[in-house]
Amino acid sequence: MITVPSVATPALAGETLGVSSPNEQAILAAALMQSRQTILPKRLVAPGPDAEQLQQILGAAASAPDHGQLLPWRFVLVPDAARARLARVFADALLERDATATPAQVEQAREKAYRSPLLMLVVVDAQRGNPDIDLLERIVSAGCATQNVLLMATALGFGSALTSGKALKAQGLRTLFGLTAADHALCFISVGTVLAARPARLRPSMGDYVHILEGGDSDGN
Repeated sequence: MITVPSVATPALAGETLGVSSPNEQAILAAALMQSRQTILPKRLVAPGPDAEQLQQILGAAASAPDHGQLLPWRFVLVPDAARARLARVFADALLERDATATPAQVEQAREKAYRSPLLMLVVVDAQRGNPDIDLLERIVSAGCATQNVLLMATALGFGSALTSGKALKAQGLRTLFGLTAADHALCFISVGTVLAARPARLRPSMGDYVHILEGGDSDGN
């Protein structure tokens, strides 16, 4: 059983971080966010997180915003003992989409199940709790939880990646993970020690994604 550690309240955040001012906290947070980068799962090797580090990584998800406290998302760990089953699902999903896939392509699909020492599936429940809270809002909450997981993995010195693909919609995968009709498989998270990293990609500038709503009345005055 995985025990999720308690989360520090905002009032204790500075004390928990060991810094004395909001500016110092902001600098630490910015450095962490800027250091996160996607490392392809095939470049993530053992050792992965130990039991204590895994609790820290998963515990970080609990700080995500969650309208209505629905907890509409969950993380399903894929231990080594289940990798062969997932590999078969990946292979079958490929053959269902493309009956002409070569043995090499099928093997490549199977091999994806064995990449990275820590592998987990992110699932969102569209019906849990208050049905008036839209699926998109639930997915945003899951995205925030996922980012928290990635940032904690980064803080602990690990590389990480998100992967998706058509296999997420395969019935075999849904059956393997016990998904209901209300469940949406969003992506896999991979975490491990970085074998080889490429230079960090150029981040977009704020001008690329920040816009300002124009003032004036409905007539444009």
